[in-house]
Amino acid sequence: MKRNATAVWNGSVKEGTGKLTTQSNTLASTQYSFKSRFEDGVGTNPEELIAAAHAGCFAMQLSAFIGEEGFTPESIETKCEINLVDGAIVGSHIIVKAKIEGISESKFQELVTKAEKNCPVSKVLNADITSTATLS
Repeated sequence: MKRNATAVWNGSVKEGTGKLTTQSNTLASTQYSFKSRFEDGVGTNPEELIAAAHAGCFAMQLSAFIGEEGFTPESIETKCEINLVDGAIVGSHIIVKAKIEGISESKFQELVTKAEKNCPVSKVLNADITSTATLS
């Protein structure tokens, strides 16, 4: 399985603007800019999108692990906080609220830790970064 998104940037880093479009078109020419990334501008930003990806991935992975233990979650609410310091993502903190009938606190905490280490987005945040670039 492969998924994709496209970014188009026009102008300088501070005055320019960009548009993001995802394969599903959930984001379709969605605005992003220096102001939306580092100030209070309108639009999204890469860190917000990483936070959304990590929160969504983590919730699904946790649900899978809970199901493997024979429980069915009524709800899992996951918030992700991405910490950007000096131009580098230095942390991703997950805050989880869940309703799962019959599961013990210790089993739940065990599965949260397991999901933290095993969701695909958690794994990619520690991966080598590579790229292919073409100048036209």
